[in-house]
Amino acid sequence: MQIELYINHQQVLLTVQPDDFLVDTLRKQGLFSVRRGCDTACCGLCTVWLDGRPTLACSTLSFRAQGRHITTIEGLRHEAEGFARFMAAEGADQCGYCSPGFILTVLAMKRELANPGEADIIHYLTGNLCRCTGYQGQLRAVKKYLGVAECNM
Repeated sequence: MQIELYINHQQVLLTVQPDDFLVDTLRKQGLFSVRRGCDTACCGLCTVWLDGRPTLACSTLSFRAQGRHITTIEGLRHEAEGFARFMAAEGADQCGYCSPGFILTVLAMKRELANPGEADIIHYLTGNLCRCTGYQGQLRAVKKYLGVAECNM
């Protein structure tokens, strides 16, 4: 079947099978930042934005993206690089394998939540697994990035 969608603001016409998952379809398009992780919708490595909302590409059938807008980290290059530099400056960078999904989730959270508290951040990031850390450094840096005041925790 053919589907038409918008990947990083570019209109694309693709041929997909009914059981193709979006993670595979996007990787076939050369978007290797969309990573395959657990294949169980638990780790967040395959996160993309579907119409601006974080979505797990490993559990989304490609045909369901018909007519929709998909954003990968390649589509937010400048903003993503800025956030990655911020995380590195805070000493909260990791090996990088989970970074594309994590960064897309944080950037979506920044757009969606006004004045989030620590519990809001933890809730939003649930499902983004990092195998390198205990998350405290990332949480501290994300709070600083989002401008979370100490009294808002």
